[in-house]
Amino acid sequence: MKPTTHYIGSSASAQALRDLVTTMANSNATVMITGESGSGKELLARLLHDQSDRCGANFVPINCAAIPKDLLESELFGHRKGAFTGAVADRIGRFELAHGGTIFLDEIGDMSLDMQVKLLRVLQERTVDPIGGSRQVQVDVRVVAATHRDLETEIEAGRFREDLYYRLNVLPVVTPPLRDRPDDVPELLAFFAKKCANYGQLAIRFKPDFMEALQKYPWPGNVRELSNLVDRFSTLYAGQELDLRAIPPTLLPKGLISAQAELQAKAPLLAKLEMTPPPEVLAEMPDEAEPEENDIEGIIMLAQGMPQLPPEGLSLKERMAQIERSIIEQALTRNSGNVSRTAKLLNLQRTTLIEKINKYELRSA
Repeated sequence: MKPTTHYIGSSASAQALRDLVTTMANSNATVMITGESGSGKELLARLLHDQSDRCGANFVPINCAAIPKDLLESELFGHRKGAFTGAVADRIGRFELAHGGTIFLDEIGDMSLDMQVKLLRVLQERTVDPIGGSRQVQVDVRVVAATHRDLETEIEAGRFREDLYYRLNVLPVVTPPLRDRPDDVPELLAFFAKKCANYGQLAIRFKPDFMEALQKYPWPGNVRELSNLVDRFSTLYAGQELDLRAIPPTLLPKGLISAQAELQAKAPLLAKLEMTPPPEVLAEMPDEAEPEENDIEGIIMLAQGMPQLPPEGLSLKERMAQIERSIIEQALTRNSGNVSRTAKLLNLQRTTLIEKINKYELRSA
């Protein structure tokens, strides 16, 4: 059974891209995927691999821009023990790891010229020379490369080899930016909302006016930006239906703030969304305290040093917020305001911590 990787969207461009991938999948020819950052180039490379006869072997991605050029040769082709200072053991390169499968060379346009020469030889000979090795290693790999750069412009500037370009650009694929397929936005939002929903919670939804604004938004970060936005809202407004007018501007991309102002001018909305479970979840909670609620109550009592619930009662939401604010403030103080170390100490994502810092106005800490 082949793995399932999906390219989400019902637009004509999304369907055309899926059809093209199906046609190319079982070819051994190299593929060059071009497109803006965040537009799904690695997803398409995985889709090519998953639909090919090589799906039972490894799909090995490597970002050529993320690895220093002095180390890239070792990463790609491997090395033998003692080949250089620090080579304390043999290392298998990415090409060998991908033997029988697919290697994905992301951001190929950032590869140095000397490495381009070595890569060209591998593509021609289908062998790799591990650093410090005495024998060549035969490799059987399908090569898929990707870049957000215009390689023809790079060739004219002398930064990319023309012969390598033609070796890689046998089967060209272009990933369209999200702004060119607005009809796919609702489907993508629903997909990521379901993916980001916590267990037992409903996925967030978007009111029609909000959905319309999201379809008109140009998405400079493409699908990656959309995914991050859904993740943010799923964390802060779990299970709720979102109204654009009720979202604090600090949580919105700049391009959506003007749309929010226009909508607010037409139909003002004073109330903001509550960062609490949705009404339907609250309605399902039993009147009598279950063990889980007792556990929460015990944690609150312990944290606040209270032996029992006050006779007059208390607001659980406000007390939990007080505890959370106090703990974050202590952690920030302990780490001298360093957000990254504080996030690690509290076992939080850095972006989540920043949102909580803004929420509780702790920036001065």
